Amino acid sequence: MVRALVFCLCLLAAPAWATTAPETAAPHAVVLDYATGQVLLNKGGAERIPTASMSKVATLYEVFAALKAGHITLDDTMRVSEKAWRMKGSSMFLEPAMRPTVEALIRGVAVQSGNDACVVLAEGLSGSETAFSMLMNARAQSLGLRATHFANATGWPDPEHYSTPLDLAHLAVAVIRDFPEYYPYFGEESFAYNNIKQMNRNPLLYRPGLGADGVKTGHTQEAGYGLIASAADAATGRRVVLVVAGLPDEPARAAEGAKLVAWGLSAFANRVLFAGGQAVVTAPVAKGAMRGVALVPARDVLVTVPRGRDGSPPAPVVAEARLPAAPLIAPVAAGAEVGVLHIAWEGGSTDVPLLTGQAVPRAGLFARITQNARALVGW
Repeated sequence: MVRALVFCLCLLAAPAWATTAPETAAPHAVVLDYATGQVLLNKGGAERIPTASMSKVATLYEVFAALKAGHITLDDTMRVSEKAWRMKGSSMFLEPAMRPTVEALIRGVAVQSGNDACVVLAEGLSGSETAFSMLMNARAQSLGLRATHFANATGWPDPEHYSTPLDLAHLAVAVIRDFPEYYPYFGEESFAYNNIKQMNRNPLLYRPGLGADGVKTGHTQEAGYGLIASAADAATGRRVVLVVAGLPDEPARAAEGAKLVAWGLSAFANRVLFAGGQAVVTAPVAKGAMRGVALVPARDVLVTVPRGRDGSPPAPVVAEARLPAAPLIAPVAAGAEVGVLHIAWEGGSTDVPLLTGQAVPRAGLFARITQNARALVGW
């Protein structure tokens, strides 16, 4: 059994009113706040789409995980198979006699979107692209990408290779969060290999003042033009993640992406509802020197709120302290996790562990007898 204590947090945040999202020509569009996970715009975000090269973010996630685990190094070299050499579409222009380094291959994927580089990495890590795809799918499940399935490492059209804009946005969040040391590869504007220099296909990287620093474009005839992008505000450090998909051409992808990123950064701000260590609720304690102990969040509790005030109703944000139904039994250690603070808003939620703010020692014999007597008479 769990007790739930619910708080309305609209008044705890700075007064703010809902902001109107801009119209977008993209059939699918998602903007979310990186720190809070709140979805600021959702147009067809849960609909299944072909990923094209946007799923190469998942390919590089596996490579980064292997690097972090020490299974490979950036200086390791990998063999270029005939399959990799014969790959069509965007290319790093690898040849069978070459032995590219892992770092060069990463750049070949992140900057040049090389299908050949993806296959080399997949075969080098798992023996085959099929085996690597199984690894990608296991990772997708562990990251909570329930509407995603990968059939290859490149995003090459396949009916069993798909995702949703929301899943792709959360994939980008995972890469930025889990691999800050490798994420900058996505922001490199150009890379030259085999005497061939190619520019990064992400159009937002070249927009002055926008703050864009990754992640990946995609295009096939079936998928149209898509983009996963991330940008951070230079003054506050606040970051948003964008996904647009199904656009008709490169200019539309660039224009819609820039417009939505700029809106996501300028129209919202993050507010601290509860600071880490701030008392939120008191949990009852049995057989203790104190009858209750303050519970505090393990970290700052943030929500994303609109900056503007256009007269719309306040955006509902609700906090629910979920605690054990029975009282805690002393002695209780300081910093013990005894519940969660569940924060919910339209389109999403997050859980923050609730910790005991101080230790509660066991009460003396006389105090325990008194407490037991009170419990018997309901006092």
